[in-house]
Amino acid sequence: MALITDAWMPDGRKRPYRMCVRCVMDTTDPHISFDEAGVCSHCRNFETDFRPHWKPTLEGWAEFESKLAEIKAYGKGKEYDCIIGLSGGVDSSYLATKAVEWGLRPLVVHVDAGWNSELAVKNIEQIVTKLGLDLVTHVVDWEAMKELQLAFLRSDVANQDIPQDHAFFAALYNYAIKADIRYVINGTNFATESILPQGWGYDAMDARHIVAIHKQFGKKPLRNFPLISLFNYYFYFPKIRRMEIVSPLNFIPYSKQEAIYHLEKGYGWRYYGGKHYESRWTRFYQSYYLPQKFGYDKRKAHLASLIVTDQMTREEALAELEKPLVTDNELAEDKAFIAKKLGITEAELDEFIHRPPRHYKDYPTNERQLKWALRAYAVVSRAGRLIGIGKPR
Repeated sequence: MALITDAWMPDGRKRPYRMCVRCVMDTTDPHISFDEAGVCSHCRNFETDFRPHWKPTLEGWAEFESKLAEIKAYGKGKEYDCIIGLSGGVDSSYLATKAVEWGLRPLVVHVDAGWNSELAVKNIEQIVTKLGLDLVTHVVDWEAMKELQLAFLRSDVANQDIPQDHAFFAALYNYAIKADIRYVINGTNFATESILPQGWGYDAMDARHIVAIHKQFGKKPLRNFPLISLFNYYFYFPKIRRMEIVSPLNFIPYSKQEAIYHLEKGYGWRYYGGKHYESRWTRFYQSYYLPQKFGYDKRKAHLASLIVTDQMTREEALAELEKPLVTDNELAEDKAFIAKKLGITEAELDEFIHRPPRHYKDYPTNERQLKWALRAYAVVSRAGRLIGIGKPR
C-alpha cells in the first residue's frame, strides 16, 4: 500500500507520499510538484529563479565591489555608512565580520523580542566587542509581544514566527529611517535559504494580517509594537526615502560550515544547533509546534537549500533528518520556559498544539493588494524606462 503524506493539507485532501530524488523536499509541502525524472519544483525553481542572481564568482565580486564603493562614498563625512541587524546567528554574525573586513562602518542594531537565548546574547557581545562596533539594542515592549504571540497561538496558523520576524524588520527599518542611514546590509542569502515552501506559512511583513489576528484573538490593545505598513515597506522607504537593502552574501562564496569555523576560531562565537535556534521561541516553534500540529519539518527546506548549492549531499541530509528534532530534555525545558514566559500553563500550551490547524487565508491579508501593486509597479517602471525616466539606481 502506498504511503500517504502525514501532514496537514489546507484543502483537506490526502496525498501519496513522495520525496524529490535530488533534494529532500517532499509532499508535506502542499504545493510541491515533480517532473518526469522525480525532481521537485523547488529544485527547478532554484535553477530558474535563484541561480541567475546567485553570484559567488569573480563577476559577482566585481559587481559587489561597485556597490561597496557606492556605500563608502555615501558614508563620507557621516558617522556610519550602513546599518546591520545582528541576531547572534550565523548569517548576520558572519556578515558583520566581513563588513568590517571590507572597510564598511556599520551601526549594529539588535532587536530583542524577548526570546534571545543566552548563547545569542553572548555571541552578539563577542562580535561587537571584537569588531569595535557601536551597538543599539531595541527592546520590543514585552507586554505587546506577549499579547500578539498569544493571539497568534489562538489563531492556529502555521507561521507562529510572524510576530517576532515582523518586529525584527520593522524596528530595524524604522531605526534606519530615524537615523537617516540609506543602506541596510542583511544576511539574507541564497546559499542557505533559497528553498522555503510558501505552503508552510505566510509573509511576516503583512501588517494587515497581524492586526486582523490580534483584533480577533487579542485581549488587550496592541500598543508599542513595531509595525510597518504595506505602503512604507514597498513604497515610502525604498522610493521616497531611498532605503536600499543589500545582501552581500549572494556575491561571495558563502558556506555555512566555513562561516561557523570562521566565527568560532576568530571571535569566540558558539553555534546553537539549528537554523535560527538563537531564539528560544523559534527553536520551540520549529522543533515542536510546526511538526506536531502541521507535520512540517523546516529542516527539510534548510537542508534542501544546502543540497542545491552543493554544500551537502542528499545522503548527508537524509542522515540529518534521521536525528531527533530536539531531545526530550530540551523539549521539556523549552515548554516550561515558553509557558512561563507567556503566563500560561504547560497544559494550555499543549492545548494550542493539539487544536485543529487553520490556514492563513482564514484571516484578512494584503496578499491580493500586494500582487496588484507589484504588477502595477512593474508596468509603471517599464513605461518609465521607455521614456527615459525612473531608471533604477
